[in-house]
Amino acid sequence: MLAIVLLLALPFCNAESASSYAGSTVVDSYPPPGATNTAVDTYFPDASQVGYAGPTPTGAEPAAIVTAVPFSKVEGVFPLSRPNSADGADTTFNVMRHWGNFAPMYSVESFGLPDASPVIPEGCGLNAVHLLMRHGARYPAPDEPGPSQFAAEIHAATSKKALSVTGDLEFLATWTYKLATTILTPFGRESMFSNGVAFRYRYGELLNAFTDHLPVFRTTSIDRMVDAALTFAAGFFDVRTYKTDYHQEIIIQDNNFNNTLAPCEACPNANSEDIGNFGDTQSSKWADIYLQDARRRLQPMIKGVNLTIPLLVSMQELCALETVALGYSKFCDLFTEEEWEGYEYYADLDFWYTCGPGNPTGAAQGLGYVQELVSRLTHTPINVWNSSTNGTLDSSNITFPLDQPIYVDFTHGVGIASVVTALNFTSLAATGPLPTDHIPPHRSYISSQIAPFSSQLVAQVLSCPASEEPTHIRFLLNDAVVPLTGIHGCTEDSNGLCALPSFISGMHERIGQIDFAHDCFANYTMPNPNNITNGRYPS
Repeated sequence: MLAIVLLLALPFCNAESASSYAGSTVVDSYPPPGATNTAVDTYFPDASQVGYAGPTPTGAEPAAIVTAVPFSKVEGVFPLSRPNSADGADTTFNVMRHWGNFAPMYSVESFGLPDASPVIPEGCGLNAVHLLMRHGARYPAPDEPGPSQFAAEIHAATSKKALSVTGDLEFLATWTYKLATTILTPFGRESMFSNGVAFRYRYGELLNAFTDHLPVFRTTSIDRMVDAALTFAAGFFDVRTYKTDYHQEIIIQDNNFNNTLAPCEACPNANSEDIGNFGDTQSSKWADIYLQDARRRLQPMIKGVNLTIPLLVSMQELCALETVALGYSKFCDLFTEEEWEGYEYYADLDFWYTCGPGNPTGAAQGLGYVQELVSRLTHTPINVWNSSTNGTLDSSNITFPLDQPIYVDFTHGVGIASVVTALNFTSLAATGPLPTDHIPPHRSYISSQIAPFSSQLVAQVLSCPASEEPTHIRFLLNDAVVPLTGIHGCTEDSNGLCALPSFISGMHERIGQIDFAHDCFANYTMPNPNNITNGRYPS
């Protein structure tokens, strides 16, 4: 018995006593107070005042999405440090790609069309492009309290002089919480800028079709959404001229304001405890399974804090959120590859059952954007207001033009997930519903491939063969072509093409199937999730 007692005590023989500030929150502010001095500013005139710019002739607009073979993929995360897992001997395992909606966007290999390239098919012409994009990497949102709660637990134990750590958790003795709230991280800003540059390379030639007005891009009023839009525009246009190169529409995002880029604000059931939080309910069931080994392994390394399953999830979230905010996190290599695969599936469950095919409001939330897409494709104003569309803004040809060759809208991760559900991309839901007790093999719904930071849904409007009149449409989700066989009238095609009239007809049918009033406002409890794979309340 004595030997057993000594063995249990052994991990703390060389335990690290916590500093007095462990777990506390650190906040920095820049620029420093009083640093702005208009008298000093006069010594630093801008380029227009200095002059002597040298030659500035412009060249032709690029069109890499038409001509670039091979296609340039998004693969790196510079300047972030790529983390390892606890058993990180396998250098091919990419921890970052298992962060679910916290993963940086990467080029997906395939959604079922392995031979399809993002470059438009040979012989086709590019007529227009529609981009729906999620903002870049951000700090934790108010509805993601886990990381700050973990810090509070550490600091509370420190304050009571009860915290003692050893082994892999020894760093917690001096660890502090450095994350802001909801705004873009530096990496998030860099991603938006570089994606703006990339979009100009791919689709810049379409700017030549603007003859008598400037493009209108849209975003919401939330701080990170405005920054995402402006930083993208600075990359797409020019750092010094972008403010006059286009019009930035900022749509109010708040409760009871209609906004297709933040549709959950107009859908009460999407925010209810029962229906809106069902993703949390389902993912928590899985967390109780996949994190048991981690709990047994890590708990002996810390005294003063009970590592509950929710706290372990928070530690995995801290790995992702610290990395995209600070460039590196010691939380990452606390978990094995299997536990990171478990976390990815945790995020998949959350999205599937919150705003995806497994929630009865999923399609209703994405309905408004689909109606706007059809309006743009048909050049026909919206005249039925039965979703999250904004009747004031969408009724105006100034704030909602219908003749642009380039459309750019910025949304949230849940926005991307709900729109692909409303579009009825059935290939993404093919292996649903998702179980909560195991990871199904070869699953089709992976949140890091659908709604990562800087996620991009692109509709390419094409003419095949090339002409001035568009004949076809296809969709890219994070650079992978999406099959459109779930849309009535769209047939199998190796390049993901659907005849434009067939797509529009299929969308009219899909719009008619989605009951926004019922799914968002009716008084009902969460249906059996095994009966939902299309984002609608079961018939």
